[in-house]
Amino acid sequence: MPDNAPRAIAAPLLHWYDAHARVLPWRAAPGANAPDPYRVWLSEVMLQQTQVASVIPYFETFTTRWPSFAALAAADDADVMAAWAGLGYYARARNLLACAREVAALGRLPETEAELLKLRGIGAYTGAAIAAIAFGQRAVVVDANVERVVTRLFALAEPLPGARPRIRALTDTITPDARAGDFAQAMMDLGSGICTARAPRCLLCPLRPDCDGFATGAPEAFPVKAKKAPKPQRYGTMFWVRRGVEVLLVRRPDKGLLGGMRALPTGPWSDAPPGLADAPVAGDWQLLADTVSHGFTHFTLDVTLATVTIPEHSDPAHFGADGEWWPVDAIESAGLPTVFAKAARVFGRVSC
Repeated sequence: MPDNAPRAIAAPLLHWYDAHARVLPWRAAPGANAPDPYRVWLSEVMLQQTQVASVIPYFETFTTRWPSFAALAAADDADVMAAWAGLGYYARARNLLACAREVAALGRLPETEAELLKLRGIGAYTGAAIAAIAFGQRAVVVDANVERVVTRLFALAEPLPGARPRIRALTDTITPDARAGDFAQAMMDLGSGICTARAPRCLLCPLRPDCDGFATGAPEAFPVKAKKAPKPQRYGTMFWVRRGVEVLLVRRPDKGLLGGMRALPTGPWSDAPPGLADAPVAGDWQLLADTVSHGFTHFTLDVTLATVTIPEHSDPAHFGADGEWWPVDAIESAGLPTVFAKAARVFGRVSC
């Protein structure tokens, strides 16, 4: 079937969704009244580039501590960043707070895509998803799951990422006016549970009769992906400054990677191992045999670990305004980003 031919897939897809929709804490049941816009917005921000299973416990923590835009807007920045720790992509947490404060000032979350896109942290996908799911507006919602379903449905041979404008246009042709939020979530659920990246379960798919990818005999060949360039490799050193039963933590600059988060002191992350050149204090530094590796979106980091013990009367102000002493046995409560939490676990084992 030519990819510009109309496809009446909404009815069979929504019929399938009515019976098989995932039960998620931010979701309303199929056909029910729209869910709380705050919960939809929060979940969609958390779900950006993050799996549902990882998001659920964070979502439940946030909605218990901060159940509304007003509550989140009034929260302390450090508390929110600490609660976000481990979820990754930390700019989302900063944008989350900024957006909550914008919405609190407005008095409500805007209902249209155009108005939603004016808020911090809301891009094309998130704006469309909120408009459809929270407010029932027709919107073209395309995430990774929807990309996979659409490229298979139309057997789209153009590779990603260049194919994305075409994928959005094709998604527009199949998006109905009615039950917009349910349709968007049905597409996501189909991609998550049936039209999976590997071994799609085509015999269970309600769209199989209309699927050109299935007709080719190799639906898993779609979407076509351009070959990825290897990630750059960077190196750094993290420093464990121990004072009695406490360890030095610092606050990272607000702007930049992991901005605003508590962290261990670290030198620059560069193309060659920096060693001890940027140690925060002079002392008898010991390099550990263990190292830590971590993959970020755009590079891979290998970290050398260095430890020193200093006199118990040392003042954290010596290490800058954002220095603070944290109990070693409570380090997990500091809300460290994942790469620093990995290093802290190694340091903790060695220094016990």
